[in-house]
Amino acid sequence: MQIRNTEKSEYRLVEELTRKAFWNLHIPGCDEHYLAHKLRNHKDYIPELDFVAVKDGNVVGNIMYSHSYLQDGNHKLATLTFGPVSVLPEFQRKGIGSELITHSIEAVKKSMVNAIIIFGNPSNYCKFGFVGSKSVNIATPDGRHPCALLVKELKKGVFANHKWHYFESTAYEVNQDGFDEYDATFEKMEKKYQYTQELFSILSNAYIEG
Repeated sequence: MQIRNTEKSEYRLVEELTRKAFWNLHIPGCDEHYLAHKLRNHKDYIPELDFVAVKDGNVVGNIMYSHSYLQDGNHKLATLTFGPVSVLPEFQRKGIGSELITHSIEAVKKSMVNAIIIFGNPSNYCKFGFVGSKSVNIATPDGRHPCALLVKELKKGVFANHKWHYFESTAYEVNQDGFDEYDATFEKMEKKYQYTQELFSILSNAYIEG
């Protein structure tokens, strides 16, 4: 398998695989493909950290990054965020997503970035060195510590002596205006309720007290 930068000619293909990867996972249907579409036109999108996994000549996975930051009063710290991470359903649980994450983290390390911060399932990301945000004094803008807010420190001690608030790119504020028209250009797929949606909802709304 090859991991390389995504070519512009593959943007639509990546949106199609993202839609298939997330379909009915978090909600009936999904909107992650619309996020991928909107992100590439946003100032925080980082083209050099947009990677695809190619197997037997076919694009089967993708990871994208954007700029984010931490703030404590007048102190501001640049960080990066990745997502969505997408793998075609028939290629999931084969290590492709892990390879995309590992490859991209190594690329990020070369750029001297302070940290990578994401929202995700801790059981999926702790193996890559991510820790809960509360352990490094990082909260959401409203001062909360979601269980899903995870941090990978790339510069040792960079969080010390501060109480940070995390601000992701506004690209992740997916506006539904135009979504229906956009989604209608894709293959018709059945929307369903399934247990993963309830688990995602529980995780998304879980916070560490204090």
